[in-house]
Amino acid sequence: MRIFDPHIHMASRTTDDYERMAAAGVRALVEPAFWLGQPRTSVDSFVDYFDSLIGWEPFRAGQFGIRHHATVALNPKEANDPRCRPVLDLLPRYLDKDGVVAVGEIGYDAMTPAEDAALAGQLALAVAYDLPALVHTPHRDKARGVRRTLDVVAESDIAPERVLVDHLNEVTVGLVRDTGCWLGFSIYPETKMSPPRMVELLKRYGTERMLVNSAADWGRSDPLLTRATGEAMQLAGFSADDVDRVLWRNPVEFYGQSGRLDLTALEANDPTFAGNSILRGGE
Repeated sequence: MRIFDPHIHMASRTTDDYERMAAAGVRALVEPAFWLGQPRTSVDSFVDYFDSLIGWEPFRAGQFGIRHHATVALNPKEANDPRCRPVLDLLPRYLDKDGVVAVGEIGYDAMTPAEDAALAGQLALAVAYDLPALVHTPHRDKARGVRRTLDVVAESDIAPERVLVDHLNEVTVGLVRDTGCWLGFSIYPETKMSPPRMVELLKRYGTERMLVNSAADWGRSDPLLTRATGEAMQLAGFSADDVDRVLWRNPVEFYGQSGRLDLTALEANDPTFAGNSILRGGE
């Protein structure tokens, strides 16, 4: 089972987690920019953080044969802090980097006017830099947040197939399913989605444009729940091809739209990847 985790915050994890993930079949991941865990006091902290996402974390992952990519953005939780908003002027420096495969995560936390402006402005950046967008949906009042997200996407110039709407659940999946956007689901030990719940959604809605991630972050989370979801799919009767589509080919196809997804190094280390042209981001 090969796994591409399309949303995981490895800055909050130990190097031992990389080793465990590699043993479980994780061969690639995308790490989205997110909040520090406490209020940032200046834009300079973003500079150091973004530098780590394109330098230090790929090095840590590479020690275990995992290909690391990143997304950068002003996340919605920090979009309300005036000390953080100037980072919007800094983003173009990083959106040109080879290892950056999307603008994200952007979206809503508390559904404020500041978040409205940050989301619309960063969708415009995604269009300007020809990148996909990874969108965070709020943990509170989620259905209203998803509807507002979809409205802003429709008002922007970005094509829906270049948008991944993440942190969905049973209440919100139907709102996104027929929009043309990609659908993301975070699997957590106690909150968000579980492997059995995810399997039921896959039975109902199919595997097209569906992505499963662990989103492992500062809280109680598990970077191996992508693997657990794949195993639950197999037990429920999904084929190996179905599992590969959800856990590998779908994230490769979505982030491959950036033209920067580089998984060719995996071919040298694992013969099962050889000859798979999609590894080169659709080139």
